[in-house]
Amino acid sequence: MVEMHEMVPGKRFDRYHELGQHAFGERLGLYIVVPQQLIVEVGVCIVYMVTGGKSLKKFHDTVCTDCKNIKLTYFIMIFASVHFVLSQLPNLNSISGVSLAAAVMSLSYSTIAWGASVDKGKQEGVEYGYRAPTTAGTVLGFFGALGDVAFAYAGHNVVLEIQATIPSTPEKPSKKPMWRGVVVAYIIVALCYFPVALVGYWAFGNAVQDNVLISLEKPRWLIAMANMMVVVHVIGSYQIYAMPVFDMLETLLVKKLHFPPGFALRLIARSTYVAITMFLGMTFPFFSGLLGFFGGFAFAPTTYFLPCVMWLSIYKPRKFSLSWITNWICIILGLLLMILSPIGGLRQIIIDAKTYKFYS
Repeated sequence: MVEMHEMVPGKRFDRYHELGQHAFGERLGLYIVVPQQLIVEVGVCIVYMVTGGKSLKKFHDTVCTDCKNIKLTYFIMIFASVHFVLSQLPNLNSISGVSLAAAVMSLSYSTIAWGASVDKGKQEGVEYGYRAPTTAGTVLGFFGALGDVAFAYAGHNVVLEIQATIPSTPEKPSKKPMWRGVVVAYIIVALCYFPVALVGYWAFGNAVQDNVLISLEKPRWLIAMANMMVVVHVIGSYQIYAMPVFDMLETLLVKKLHFPPGFALRLIARSTYVAITMFLGMTFPFFSGLLGFFGGFAFAPTTYFLPCVMWLSIYKPRKFSLSWITNWICIILGLLLMILSPIGGLRQIIIDAKTYKFYS
């Protein structure tokens, strides 16, 4: 996608749907890309609402052990209140500071998570076998886990919007600094994910929580700090994924429905979107199941195989060349992911829903 951003001399594809329209045609490109991109971005925002609320609750419960129990619903509302303010920032450039803070927090709380797990050590009676007692449960859990992994790489959906903020000239095209940014980003992703996954599983085995920080209790001050770092991280991430939705929403309202552009439109449209994602997060706070479901249903197409289909459509590499084979492997794996992961995620949501009370 970084390479395709400026593939046509003198033109930049600043939006995912613009690249889709170039690859598939004006109307078909919109119909293929926009619905899936919206599902991804709205899905991420809902999951971040749940994550932010749960981390705030964990912070409260860790700091104030004798306090009265407060419903998760209220913490999600507190988390959403920040976004009613931040959503009024005009564009991606204006949230660069928030985004940087989110990236630093991500690396920091990941380090705390695996460091505290090492300090806590291997738990007594830890089990490393499958969590589900049946073969069917194990297979479906595996499908859901694939969706969790897919969810972790949702950044592809906003990569063109991010690259659009980088200045570009024929002598210094934007893809050069963007490539460096992508490589550094994935090194940081590896530093965040692998130690947490390996050390967390070593310490807690199959009893580890969806969010490893919830499995950790001591030292209390450190776990409280890590949960606040998670909150800062998801505040920044929510804004990055919400910004393209705001852009689409406001363009639709101005161009199609002839609303006058301005602060009033931005305030009403963006606040309404934040309120909707808050309501859905409060109603369905199933972190693991939502990850698996959205990860497969929407993230697999836009992240794993749509870019490959576009590449084949536009560049038309020679059959059975390395580029052709690599793209087709990604397309097949992406399709399998799209079909299988939502099954596992939906099963996890159904299991969680059996014991769940609305707005508890």
